[in-house]
Amino acid sequence: MRYLTFSLPNERTQRVGVLDRDRVVELPEFPNMLALIAAGGIRAIPYGPAYASGDIRWHAPIPRPGKNVFCLGRNYAEHVREATGARGQEFKLPAHPIFFTKTPTSVIGPYDDIVWDRRVTQQVDWEAELAVIIGAGGKNIRRDAAMSHIFGYTVINDVTARDVQNAHHQFFKGKSLDTFCPMGPVIVSADEYGDPHRKAVKCRVNSVEKQNGTTADMIFPIDQTIESLSRGCTLETGDIISTGTPEGVGMGRTPQEWLQVGDMLETEVEGIGILKNKVVSA
Repeated sequence: MRYLTFSLPNERTQRVGVLDRDRVVELPEFPNMLALIAAGGIRAIPYGPAYASGDIRWHAPIPRPGKNVFCLGRNYAEHVREATGARGQEFKLPAHPIFFTKTPTSVIGPYDDIVWDRRVTQQVDWEAELAVIIGAGGKNIRRDAAMSHIFGYTVINDVTARDVQNAHHQFFKGKSLDTFCPMGPVIVSADEYGDPHRKAVKCRVNSVEKQNGTTADMIFPIDQTIESLSRGCTLETGDIISTGTPEGVGMGRTPQEWLQVGDMLETEVEGIGILKNKVVSA
């Protein structure tokens, strides 16, 4: 199934639905996406109110996460190389997953604007990522059981203010600015998605390809990530884990590249869909 959160034109009420080709079938029995995830989703597309996918407003599948979005830093070898400036040299891979978080207030929908406040940052960067949605929560989850705790998958761009990140010597602040976490357009259920470690991850700026990687190159695959993150730390239904980005970010380019006002950022993960977010001035 392909689940989404949406609203109708000129309406503030958010609804939950399932995407069936080019139409959205509403699931009125679920007040929000977290309730649907807690119920384990649906088994078949029901008869019910339906709308053309082009006639709705798309929101992030989980518009306001219950807690911060968990993220992995430097989870692709070539991204480690470019992030550490080690091109053409030997470099050391992390021995353990590098975790940080993004605030719920950073989350926006798949077609919403990224708002650039020049008073805060001058270096806005892109990071295309596959994200995991936890279904059944747990603590100290074993690696061999980890994949059974996944409800589904979505797309995130871990937009980052690099100058803020560098000034504070950590990831959190520069990655948590408002609108810096585009998400969507749908959550694809785990049973439909198949192997998450064989998916293309791409990013384009103004139709120019910047990233083209594969989840097969993750240093820490998803089951190992869940095992590590849940060790002594309870994961809950609806928690989001963004699994890191492949090489090709603006920071690692020569010369470095940053997003500008008017740019269209496209983020694509195979089998899920494409985010299209325009950069606008605050």
